[in-house]
Amino acid sequence: MHTLLISDLHLADERPQITAQFLSFTTGIAPQAAALYILGDLFEYWVGDDDTDALGAQTAAALNDLSGRGTRVFLMQGNRDVLISATFAARCGATLVDDPLLVDLHGTTTLLAHGDTLCTDDVDYQRFRIYARDPGNQARFLAQPLATRREQMLGLRAQSEASKQQKTETIMDVAPAAVEALLRQHDYPRLIHGHTHRPARHVHQFDGHTCERWVLNDWYERGGYLRCDAEGCSAVLL
Repeated sequence: MHTLLISDLHLADERPQITAQFLSFTTGIAPQAAALYILGDLFEYWVGDDDTDALGAQTAAALNDLSGRGTRVFLMQGNRDVLISATFAARCGATLVDDPLLVDLHGTTTLLAHGDTLCTDDVDYQRFRIYARDPGNQARFLAQPLATRREQMLGLRAQSEASKQQKTETIMDVAPAAVEALLRQHDYPRLIHGHTHRPARHVHQFDGHTCERWVLNDWYERGGYLRCDAEGCSAVLL
């Protein structure tokens, strides 16, 4: 028995090869797992669950089929797809989960997160994150026509990419103090997250505890997943 974890697929029409790789993953590898956790940014952007574009429908159908074959699917919002709600999760046969989420992963207490809350040195992003997750702001955005939402979201993506060019790698990575505070808050579990696109295994030693932290890879160029069982976790590239 094992569990698979992925994040930051950033599925988009302009990267059909990644969509094909994901669909192959859902039919060839994921059905062997007891559960699949998607820790945010499944899509490059998401303008609302009422969007009927082909990519969203294809993705939902693939995940629903996976769920129907017996693999439990859990879906977490990321920063790119924060507007995904339980409605879309239901179409996927998935359960929408909180960020962070504390689980027992084959005998090891594990904290799952998207990871963006840990990038506390990026003050501008944290300010925008609060704005983007405000229920009132979300309601006003979703009240607009679908075409208007798509146009605005593409504009926000362009602004974000331009902003990244002005930031250092350190600022956009997790802050060690934020990681330790989160681990301390949850009684020193193992931590698995995405968002930073810096896949690695880290070991944090503080307060007399040793905590393992796994960072998931993104799927911009090549897919991959973390496989966890009673013996531990290992990263696999597709």
